[in-house]
Amino acid sequence: MEMPILPFALLLSLAGCTRAPSIPVLGAYFPDWLFCIAGGVFLTCVIRACLLRTRLGDLIGSPMLAYSALILLLSSLCWLVVFS
Repeated sequence: MEMPILPFALLLSLAGCTRAPSIPVLGAYFPDWLFCIAGGVFLTCVIRACLLRTRLGDLIGSPMLAYSALILLLSSLCWLVVFS
């Protein structure tokens, strides 16, 4: 018995047609990822301040790369913890 693939392909393509993840703030809707990036930047600034206060900030070889990766990591973790 041969199963048609077209109906299954159409059903899979409809999976992306859900409600856009957004948060209402004072009547305007903002995407969730915007808040996750802001949280990631804030947490990275807190970690950087702690590292500089303890004088461990000098041990970071490439700060631009390290802090960019930390923002990406913390933003992704924020997305997973808060919105999943």
